[in-house]
Amino acid sequence: MNTFLGADAQFTGYDQSKYVIVPLPFEHSTSYVKGTGNGPQAILAASAYVELYDEEFNCESYRRGIHTLDAPPVSESLEKSFVHITETVLRALRAGKFAVGLGGEHSVSFPVYRAYDEVFDDLSILQLDAHSDLRYTYENTIYSHAAVMHRIYELNQNIVLVGTRSQCAEEARFIAEKGICVFYAHYLHQQGFRDDIIHHLKKNVYITFDVDFFDPALMPATGTPEPGGFFWPETIEFLNRVFQQRNVVGFDVVELSPIKNLVHADFTIAKLVYKMITMHDVYNSCKNE
Repeated sequence: MNTFLGADAQFTGYDQSKYVIVPLPFEHSTSYVKGTGNGPQAILAASAYVELYDEEFNCESYRRGIHTLDAPPVSESLEKSFVHITETVLRALRAGKFAVGLGGEHSVSFPVYRAYDEVFDDLSILQLDAHSDLRYTYENTIYSHAAVMHRIYELNQNIVLVGTRSQCAEEARFIAEKGICVFYAHYLHQQGFRDDIIHHLKKNVYITFDVDFFDPALMPATGTPEPGGFFWPETIEFLNRVFQQRNVVGFDVVELSPIKNLVHADFTIAKLVYKMITMHDVYNSCKNE
C-alpha cells in the first residue's frame, strides 16, 4: 500500500500527522461496472504525482502530516467488516486526527460516518452524488451502495443532497415524506451553487463525495456514471465555500473504479482529496487564530 502523496517520512508518521488516510478497498454490492475495490490503491498511486505546493492557497499542507493507515480487515461477515471500519476511524478521531476515507464502494460511508456520529454533535452530512442512494434496500441487502444514505439517515436526519440526477420513485417519495433537502442537478445547472445550500448545513459537516458527481466526460471511471454532471471549477469553488463557512470534520471519496491506462481519472481524485485537505488546513488554521 502506497503512502498518500509519497511524501518524505518526516511528514507521514502517525504521531506527528494531523491527517489520516483510511483506504477502504471494499466492494460487495456494486451493481453495474465492477472495480471500486481497486479505487484506493489507484488514488494512492496517482497521488505521488500531485504537486505538494498548492498555487491557489500558496501553501504546502502536507507539512501538517498525512499518514496512510493500512486498510481495515475484511471479514466474511459484512457487519464485522463494517465494525472494523468504524473502529479504525473512531481510533483516529479519538486521537485528534482528521480522517479521510478512500473507497471502495459507497456503502463504506455508513461505517465511516458511524464513527463521526459517536464523536460530534450538531452535525450535517453533505452528499455530493449523482444518485440519492436512499433506497431502503437494494438487491437483497440493506447495506447496498444504493441504500447507504438511508442507513446514514437512520442515524442523523440532517442530510443535504447535492447534484442528484438519478433516483427511483421510492426514493422520491421518501424524500418528499421526510422533507429531505435535495439540490438536483437540473436546478444547479440553472441556478448555480447558491449559498442557500450551505445555509441548510449545521455548524459541523461531514462530506461524502461519490465521484459520479462529476460528469462522465471528466470522470468515466466509476461504476454508475450519469450524464449531466459537474466539472472541476464549479465543484472546487463550491467546496471552498463549504470549508470556509462550516467546520468540516471529515470526508470520504468513494466509487472510483479505475480504468487501465486512463490515469487522468485516478489523478483527478487524488488531487481532489489533497485539495480538500488543503481547504481544511487553510480555513481551520484561520478559525483557530
